[in-house]
Amino acid sequence: MEFGKFDDLVGRGAASLDVALDTQQSENLYRYYLELKHWSKKVNLISREATDEQIVENHFIDSLALVSVLDGRSGALFDIGSGAGFPGLVCKTARPERVVSLIEPRLKRTSFLRHVIRSIGLVGIDVQSCRLEDGVVLEGESTSRWVVSRAVTNVAEFLGMCERFKKHQSFIVCMKGPRYQEEFDTDAVESDGWLLKTTTSYELPFSKAERALLIFQGID
Repeated sequence: MEFGKFDDLVGRGAASLDVALDTQQSENLYRYYLELKHWSKKVNLISREATDEQIVENHFIDSLALVSVLDGRSGALFDIGSGAGFPGLVCKTARPERVVSLIEPRLKRTSFLRHVIRSIGLVGIDVQSCRLEDGVVLEGESTSRWVVSRAVTNVAEFLGMCERFKKHQSFIVCMKGPRYQEEFDTDAVESDGWLLKTTTSYELPFSKAERALLIFQGID
């Protein structure tokens, strides 16, 4: 896909989510996209059956939905199970001023993430090769303000993994499809010390696929 088409698709998708991108941010996202396409020939980063348009919409534009929610809200972002960098690396590329940590245990994927970070020249971002559920203390954990999961596991299990972030008063963000209600029981979640603060529903601009963004915080 040439830059002109990528820029048009990402620009229209961003606009549908009320996200503003300047030329440099769009160009950097395109460089990220090209690296993703190149590395995906050898490393299992995304579905190899996905079309270019599906990659842009399902990964880049969907990740920008988090940018929309975080704009105007400060604090470091921790992306748990970042995979190929969605949504954390997209958020960093679109908003380079935000401090971001990408948590990803698979070494080939962490190599990819570090390569993209170097290629774009991003600063204020790190990649930590570990699993949250192993209990490893994350670098900068105490600075975490936003902790996000995009399809890592179901909502209830992810909240259980995030128990440590209650003491930091972090917001836990789950990016989900339309059937997220099946993944947790509100009463059970509250009894475990979590409060669902907001739910933001949106559609991807071209496929009209339904998505939801849930924000939880620990109850004092």
